[in-house]
Amino acid sequence: MTFKPLTASQLIRFKQQLLDLKKDCQQDLMDDNQSTDIVNLDQQSVGRLSRMDAMQNQQMALESKRRSQLQRIAIEKALKRMENGSYGCCEDCDEWINPKRLEINPTTTLCIECAD
Repeated sequence: MTFKPLTASQLIRFKQQLLDLKKDCQQDLMDDNQSTDIVNLDQQSVGRLSRMDAMQNQQMALESKRRSQLQRIAIEKALKRMENGSYGCCEDCDEWINPKRLEINPTTTLCIECAD
């Protein structure tokens, strides 16, 4: 199925969606920074199970931070594609991406056919 280039109003809507995602992502990164502090391994002050729980929570926070960083990079790339006029165009086949797909994930770079 062939799609048309995005209209100006669609681009404005997707840009706002990306900026909102970027703001949320930055807040997540700030929250994650507080959760990734070094775990105290002193057995006198913290029990073994509490330390293991703290270490597991730290690793989960580190993974969350890594994902937020990757999402922030994808958002920045999408905003740059908007600036140069290539936003919404598949990187593989150069066809226009279905706007419904962009609504679900505004950072996507591939049409549904190329993503498979």
